[in-house]
Amino acid sequence: MDTVTLERHIAARPETVFGFFTDREKWLSWMGADGTFSFEPGGAYRTRVTGENVAAGRFLTVDPPKRLVFTWGWEAGPMRVPPGSTTVEITLEPTADGTLLRLVHTGLPPRRPAPHTLRAGSTTSTGSRPAPKATTPARTPGCSSPRAEPLLVAS
Repeated sequence: MDTVTLERHIAARPETVFGFFTDREKWLSWMGADGTFSFEPGGAYRTRVTGENVAAGRFLTVDPPKRLVFTWGWEAGPMRVPPGSTTVEITLEPTADGTLLRLVHTGLPPRRPAPHTLRAGSTTSTGSRPAPKATTPARTPGCSSPRAEPLLVAS
């Protein structure tokens, strides 16, 4: 199985950033068109990310404003990652001028991309995945609109 790790610095406090992962409207402002969420340990979510691409899973750990762990997968489509089959861990570390966000996505099948819509910054990839490439603008928690910065997608 593969792992993708992304790190980003965000010019906002961890409490602000954490809200973008635990509030429906804020979540949908940066990823998704619609969805239902139960932001508590064991709570389920289902979100239409784009078009007919629907992601689903369960929240495993909700530890404001430091850590969030949830399962992830796609209900249908070309991404062969069933709902709940992978795990995403997000940790937020305060810095002098904001927050260091670290996202670790584990349990990914080899040779399949795992898109992550976070701004450019330090990026590492392990397993058989090559380094991510820039493709399109992305939204970032704390920003009201997309920036002309690359979206990172493992290919």
